[in-house]
Amino acid sequence: MSVGDYDPYTGQRLTGHEWNGIKELNTPVPKVVWFFLGVTALFAFVYWVLMPAWPLGVTYTKGLLGLDEREIVREKVVEAARQRTWTQRIAQEDYAAIQADAELMQKVRQAGRTLFGDNCAVCHGTSGKGGPGYPNLADKAWLWGGTPEAVAETIRVGINSDHPQTRTSQMLAFGRDQMLDRTAVLNVVAYVQSLSNPALANGPEKDAITAGKAVFEANCVSCHGPDGKGSTEVGAPDLTDGFWIYGGDRQSIFDTVWGGRQGYMPAWEKRLSDVDRKILTLYVLDLGGK
Repeated sequence: MSVGDYDPYTGQRLTGHEWNGIKELNTPVPKVVWFFLGVTALFAFVYWVLMPAWPLGVTYTKGLLGLDEREIVREKVVEAARQRTWTQRIAQEDYAAIQADAELMQKVRQAGRTLFGDNCAVCHGTSGKGGPGYPNLADKAWLWGGTPEAVAETIRVGINSDHPQTRTSQMLAFGRDQMLDRTAVLNVVAYVQSLSNPALANGPEKDAITAGKAVFEANCVSCHGPDGKGSTEVGAPDLTDGFWIYGGDRQSIFDTVWGGRQGYMPAWEKRLSDVDRKILTLYVLDLGGK
């Protein structure tokens, strides 16, 4: 077989190569491939002419359009800074003035949603409603106070964190550490549950609740107060409002009294700027407002 022969079946020219009786066709490159190669080459040439492309030592060809990506980025940065002048107002104005400004609060909600999602939602949830062991930030049941200043300070120093000024709080393990026997724990649990559900005081556990009140007065009032309404000075929760961090059912309250609790919140002073923490404070307070 010689080069130039034709395949009797397809009519295409043969290359002259043959393997075990199989002859190779000299198939031409499809025209569409040549078309796209030509278009690509033309595009590359036009791009080189119009856009910055070729390095020339310490400079480069500017292109007929004169585009400069560095200048474009610089202009975008300036524009972004101009649009964020509202953060200067956040830094300068007090909380009441910001909360009274509907337009400014709308920006707080937009920026705060991102800050909260990036830093707080992993514990408190995307809606701020918390979960077992993590406070609900939308129920206005504040452990350390619900004023803007109190919330901002909690965010700044954390709770039981490594910050030198951290807020410190701990629920003692009255059962595990044998400060109270099991009967006393059960009685005080019944009393604590009755604080948010007064109807229990006249039910079948009336005697246990009465005994539990005595246990409460001897062991719990220093933190939770004589009426069980808690204290923002030591982060002791209000036991009368029906809001529970670890659960308000009988077993959950028993577990808390028996084994104790000690929550943790990191300090954000070194992680977020003053303005970002202020935006978060306003955003969290706005959750409660809703």
